[in-house]
Amino acid sequence: MISFIVALVILLVGFLTYGKLVEKFFGPDDRKTPAIEINDGVDHVPMKTWKAILIQLLNIAGTGPIFGALMGACFGPVVFLWIVCGSILGGAVHDYMSGMISERHKGASIAELSGIYLGKPALYIMRVFSVLLLLLCGTVFVTSPAALLSQLTPDFFGLIFWIIVILGYYIAATLLPIDKIIGKLYPVFGVILIIMAVSIAGAMFILPQYKIPEISLANLHPDNLPVWPFMFVTVACGAISGFHATQSPMMAKCITSEKVGRKVFYGAMIIESVIALVWAAAGVAFYGSTQMLGEAISNLGQSGTVYEISKQMLGNVGGILAIIGVVVCPITSGDTAFRSARLILAEWTKLDQKKISNRLIITMPLLASSAVLMQLNFNVLWRYFSWCNQTLAMIALWVATSYMLKNAKKKAYSFITALPATFMSAVSMTYILMAPEGFKLPAAVGYPVGIAFAVILFVVFLILGFFRKKTEKSQ
Repeated sequence: MISFIVALVILLVGFLTYGKLVEKFFGPDDRKTPAIEINDGVDHVPMKTWKAILIQLLNIAGTGPIFGALMGACFGPVVFLWIVCGSILGGAVHDYMSGMISERHKGASIAELSGIYLGKPALYIMRVFSVLLLLLCGTVFVTSPAALLSQLTPDFFGLIFWIIVILGYYIAATLLPIDKIIGKLYPVFGVILIIMAVSIAGAMFILPQYKIPEISLANLHPDNLPVWPFMFVTVACGAISGFHATQSPMMAKCITSEKVGRKVFYGAMIIESVIALVWAAAGVAFYGSTQMLGEAISNLGQSGTVYEISKQMLGNVGGILAIIGVVVCPITSGDTAFRSARLILAEWTKLDQKKISNRLIITMPLLASSAVLMQLNFNVLWRYFSWCNQTLAMIALWVATSYMLKNAKKKAYSFITALPATFMSAVSMTYILMAPEGFKLPAAVGYPVGIAFAVILFVVFLILGFFRKKTEKSQ
């Protein structure tokens, strides 16, 4: 219990201290934001700061900090360390930078930013890669809520029925101006997500039968999966997520001042990590061991596990909150995934998004592609989504590093993004080399190659950012 409380305090202190340091290094000013300068009534729409925070939270969260945290908790309380340190030093930095750099480029997507700061090849690679990630995300967040709804409703409302209903909603949310559905519903669902986490945390404090274990570095995974790199990829959204780099540009188009960026982007990530911390603790506290937690996830699925924990801990109210959480929250990530994909493809094709016909031209093929992907196994989709997610985080952090080298007052400020970028480079490469859905190589190969890959990228950063300029001056 003490470790859990300390972890919560550190997250808050991290926002108040390290978050301010990141903000200082970036240097927000009084320039007009895209919401004010463009204000097209569709995607660039001014929003109040409190609303932008809650929408950003729903955009980046969904059930990510719940599902990922529960699966990460199978490694044991060591997951607390990654959620806290990964968020403060990596995930929140990633979200702040991707949001603020986008804001300074009229709300440009991470694909466009990659082209600006890493070169044309990166632009084309990232366009394809980010759209693929968003398709995977949108698909994952159709099948999981549809499956749960089909279990909770009469038989004639089957899986196909709910998939069609959810896809119909996605069409509306992707096409309509951001303040019509997302701007009205997301703040409400954001509050529900927070209430759900606070209620579960309260139950763990009040009810004596639930004991949160203290932090230990021991690997307790029932299948003996190594902590490195599997835990770092599994937790995903609760600590750091490349998916957020596709979502932050949406609120970058809506904030009315650069000086609220820390609250909106860095702050929303810290809130998400608090939610992840609560669910990681709840998973082990409720089932008593990582073995039992792993069996519950295998037998009930992520949604069923969340429902069981909520129902048992909080009674009927908890069951209702759980249903809202595991049904509504993934849907709210799915619709913004498709919306982000539409915006990236609009940048690519130069189709004016003020016209609804142009929005339809892009949206319908996206949803049709998702319908094809739904034929694949959910667990396979999730694993590929998780790896793509962390790889995109790596790329987004290198984009931010390049930006800081070119624009920050001091080049040394770029280390604040280069260090987590290097770490995530090692994570992503090691994972794809060792994972079942990757190359299935042994640790003896995956570890050194992954670390070497990260070291090479860091050396390139040092040469291009510091040493090359010194050499040129000396000549």
